[in-house]
Amino acid sequence: MTKTITFNQLRKIKDSLPDGSMRTIAEELNLDVETVRNYFGGANYDRGKSVGIHLEPGPDGGVVELDDTTILDMANDILAGKKEVKFS
Repeated sequence: MTKTITFNQLRKIKDSLPDGSMRTIAEELNLDVETVRNYFGGANYDRGKSVGIHLEPGPDGGVVELDDTTILDMANDILAGKKEVKFS
């Protein structure tokens, strides 16, 4: 399922995650940690992969269209206390 949010909203979610969240999400989805970081606006494509985010310039950091919300859903579950962080 696709979702459109602002870049600043996406970064706020990332910045709100507790330590170890990126590793927990990466391990559960069998992804490299850098790929998960790239989802939240990182740009390390030497170690991580592109994950289907499309950026468009605009207010509030621009608009981000996410092709798949699995990583975002897991991050929101961690923030809501529905999912435990395995690494810290």
